[in-house]
Order: sequence, then structure tokens, then C-alpha cells
Amino acid sequence: MKIIILGSGVIGTASAYFLAQAGHDVTVIDRQPGAGLETSFGNAGEISPGYATPWAGPGVPAKAVKWLTMQHSPLVIRPRLDVHQWRWILQMLANCNTHSYQLNKTRMVRLAEYSRDVLVQLRRDTGIAYDERSQGTLQLFRTQKQLDGAHTDTEVLRQSGVAYELLDPAGCTRYEPALARVPGKYVGGLLLPNDETGDCFKFTQALAELAKGLGVKFRYGVKIARLNIDTDRVTGVVTDKGELKADTFVMALGSYSPQLLRQIGIHIPVYPVKGYSITVPITDASGAPESTVMDETYKVAITRLGDRIRVGGTAEIAGYDLRLHQARRDTLEYSVTNLFPDGGDVAQASFWCGLRPMTPDGTPVVGPTPYRNLFLNTGHGTLGWTMACGSGRVLADMLSGRQPEIGLEGLFMDRYGRRNKPVVMPAGIVVA
Repeated sequence: MKIIILGSGVIGTASAYFLAQAGHDVTVIDRQPGAGLETSFGNAGEISPGYATPWAGPGVPAKAVKWLTMQHSPLVIRPRLDVHQWRWILQMLANCNTHSYQLNKTRMVRLAEYSRDVLVQLRRDTGIAYDERSQGTLQLFRTQKQLDGAHTDTEVLRQSGVAYELLDPAGCTRYEPALARVPGKYVGGLLLPNDETGDCFKFTQALAELAKGLGVKFRYGVKIARLNIDTDRVTGVVTDKGELKADTFVMALGSYSPQLLRQIGIHIPVYPVKGYSITVPITDASGAPESTVMDETYKVAITRLGDRIRVGGTAEIAGYDLRLHQARRDTLEYSVTNLFPDGGDVAQASFWCGLRPMTPDGTPVVGPTPYRNLFLNTGHGTLGWTMACGSGRVLADMLSGRQPEIGLEGLFMDRYGRRNKPVVMPAGIVVA
């Protein structure tokens, strides 16, 4: 089957690789000059199935009010005259209850755990390298209230069979020795030992080369204008290089997916939430993190990537605005220097931002649409790197007529109600 994938971020590139591995004729188109140059470029570096958690949860509205008053706030809202922004916020608030949180987290963990397993197998099969480490994630709590609240997450982790360990301060320093230099700044942590780290951009570039070896064609510098449709099928994608045709199309444009989909009557609540990162050169390896430390107070991830520290965080709801704000850099610098004061030179750090494609319930949208030859792989939010291989493999299996190895419940766009026409399921694929 001839397949065109729209988007060459980590999601689109992983989709291309697994589809080509399944024997399909795959072309990827992207406006950038190479793979992984937008949201996949400078993310926090975490591959964190155990930390696959929806932002919408019980108590979040009250926390959000508090966050908005903090100097180093993890949340920034820049109101816009944009109905999609306000609809997304309201939908997220509607998910801020215990039932929705547990349901959404279970869906996210299912896909994220599977994705980690697929990535491990991919690494064994290909030897792909991307500054990877397999030393877990430490969610670090600065207050007793945060530590006590971790039991809500650990119950879902237990039910999902995800390994975890609650640690006291001494336990935290066993896994992250540099934290011994800042005693008294944390009361404990939640260790997720099976999580990994790695440079998403390096991975995406390397995977694109592997995909090319399987016959995938990457067409860069191609701007996408719209999709042409006929009844229940997409007939082509119109670009500044002309109309491109295929048997099947995969939408993997991240935050930009809804803009094209609305043109053909598909409405999914994916909205851009801007995240920031700094990349800090390591000056004292013994004072740097060994893996990933998630600073729970500021929602900042501090990750070791080779000879660099990647510090990522902030949720800025501001539409498609890509301006860099100094206050967000100040927050990232504060978190890393407060916990790892000797690890790196923040004065030499590079500063970056990207648009995370967020759904209001946290789970991405992977699967069929009302058009029988259009499939979605978008809405992964902060977990695109974590979920990329699993999402790509699930999609490749569906398009190849194979039942995916995990349950598909809750992954499709039809979970958002009756605003859209019913999806057209691929032959032989069942949701359960």
C-alpha cells in the first residue's frame, strides 16, 4: 500500500519506520529541512511510561490558581480570542475528577509501557544510539503533601503492573548522588526504575536514516495546504509542490493537525501547549543528574543527555505563539541550579521552546477517522517521545490488517462524542 505521512517529528518518523518494516511504500512530507526539527527537537529527554499522567486530575483547578501566583510558575495562561483555546480549557477542567483521572492514566500507561518495550526491541534490532540511559526517573517531592499525594498515582501504577518505589531522602541520594549536596530541599521521591532517557532529536534523525534504508522517501521543504476529499476518502494532499496522491494518509502534524482536519469536518481537541527547555553543558559530572529528576514543585524535568543537562518544563497556553520569554528561562535555571548547583554552566545554556499537541484528557489520538483511508497519530502532549514507538507500531499493525498487541480502547477520536461522524474501522481490527 502507498502511504503518505504528514509530519516528520518523532511520531511521523516512527510511523514511517514501522509501516515500511511492514512492507508498505511510504513517503513522509514536512515543511522543515529535516526530521525532528520542531517539537521533537529540544524536549526534556524523558522516556517515562511510569510518569505518563494526565494533567487533568482532582485538585488541579485549585493548584492552577496557586501556580499562577508563583514566581516560578509551571503554568502560564495567555488568553486569546480563540474559541478552541477556551473549549480545550473547559474540556480539561471537565476531566479534573478522580474517575476521569484514573481512566485516562490507565490508557496512557498502557500505551506508554508498550512503547517502551517496542523501543527496547528496536534498539536491540538496530543498535540505534541517541545518548540513551536506562536508569529510571525520580519524581522528587519538596513537601510532605506532595509525597502523601503520590499514593493516588502509585495505586494506578500497581494496577497496571508498573514497577515503582517510594523513597525517603536517603533513598533519593542512592539513585541521584548529587542530591546529597542539597540536603533539606526534598522530603522524598517516587522512583520509576524502568523509565529511560535519551535525545529525541538524535533518535528521530537516526530513525529517519534507518527508515530510508527500508525505502521510505522523505520530502522536506514541502508546505501542506489542505486535504482533498471525495465522499468518505481522502484523494490527495495539496502542497506548494503540487498535489500528492496515495492509498492511505497518516496525520502526524502535532499541534497543527487540527487546522487541516477542521477543513474536512473533523474536530479533535488537540491544542498547542508551549514548553520550554534549556540545554546546559556539564562542568562537573559528579554534580549532575544520573538520569531524570522531575522537580514536582515546578514541574521541571532535569535530564542527563551525554555531556549535557536538558532542563524542560512549563505549560504555556498561548496558541501558536513561539516567542521565548525570559521568565520561563528563569524558572528552568532556578530549578536546575537549586537541585544541581555544581552540575553545569547555565550561562552557556541554549534556550528553546516547542508546541506540545495536548488533548484535554492526556491520551493521544491514534487510529481511524470517518474517512476510510485517513488515520491519526497526534495529540501526545508532553509524551510524544515516550509514546512514539508504541503509537507507530500500533498504527502500522492496524494499517496492515494485524490486530495490535495492546487494547485500543480509548485511543480513537470517537471518545470525544458525537461532534464527528463515526470512525471507519479497518477490516479485521477490534477495539478490545
